[in-house]
Amino acid sequence: MQAIVYRRNGGVTVPSLEERPLPVPGVGEVRVRVHVSGVNPLDARARGKAEALDYVPNHDGAGVIDAVGPGVAENRTGQRVWLWAAGRPWAGRPHPGGTAQEYVALPEKLALPLPDNASFELGASVGIPVLTAHRCLTLGEHGPARLAPGRLSGRTVLVAGGAGAVGNAAIQLARWAGATVITTVSSPAKATLVKAAGADYVVDYRAEDAAETIRRVFPGGVDQVVEVSVAENAALDLAVLKPNGVVAYYANVDSGTVSLPIRETVMANFRWQGVYLYGISALAEQNGLAAVSAALADGAFRVGEDAGLPLHRFSFAEVPHAHDAVMDASLVGKALVDIYAE
Repeated sequence: MQAIVYRRNGGVTVPSLEERPLPVPGVGEVRVRVHVSGVNPLDARARGKAEALDYVPNHDGAGVIDAVGPGVAENRTGQRVWLWAAGRPWAGRPHPGGTAQEYVALPEKLALPLPDNASFELGASVGIPVLTAHRCLTLGEHGPARLAPGRLSGRTVLVAGGAGAVGNAAIQLARWAGATVITTVSSPAKATLVKAAGADYVVDYRAEDAAETIRRVFPGGVDQVVEVSVAENAALDLAVLKPNGVVAYYANVDSGTVSLPIRETVMANFRWQGVYLYGISALAEQNGLAAVSAALADGAFRVGEDAGLPLHRFSFAEVPHAHDAVMDASLVGKALVDIYAE
């Protein structure tokens, strides 16, 4: 089979498309023929600091189970699935193999059933971004541990940077769960995207005073914030958060510091919590997988221009260019790699 392989760290010329042995699923594992591989910033950053030789990138994807290992029900063979965390090094394999290959063997719990009405491109877009959004949305005071229709009814959520992959997912999941959503963007074009995703209110922070606008819409403040850039937006979050509110922040983990006024945050019982998907508890992970699977079954999560998440397609050999694209701030939407076409 063919795979994109990193044998050393570096830029776009480092990986190569190589022939590798067909993986054999071990105990508790399934083998998936990958149709579409999803690309996240995490995958692109790994190119510059991968520790393992023969590293196959990309954590998310979608495809069909074609073989199962000992301990896995035979009836999973032929099942359409969405994949997440395929390349994480602590998944039980000495050399993790991501989805940038024709076949991947991985623990069966990392291969979730993909509804018949969901495309492979949708399945490959779920994984890390949508699970991250779910975790952010379930950290509110007295909030649900698992999202479902109605579980955020009466709550207001601010999604910072709603045109990004996690921001888009947060808008869609929050609306599915009944929340009222306001989101910030940096341009009219991005405003169009977040409206397509389902945002109730949109604030262009370059064209208006974001804090003033949000407070005008929600005089009492917002219950929770899904934050993509906490170092840049801390002042805004402080200005619009309700007492007992939470700022759940992700991404931008490589640098930056935040200074918070101690008395103000203590008196208001504000909570600031970082979200790194691979460090959450097993229960939180299970809740996220169950909720996202339910949202997919309900048709509550969509991708594409009309869902506010434009898709950018790359060929198998263009994986390195897909990595560059997700790190380019000018690309808005989701980068996908076509691995196998029926």
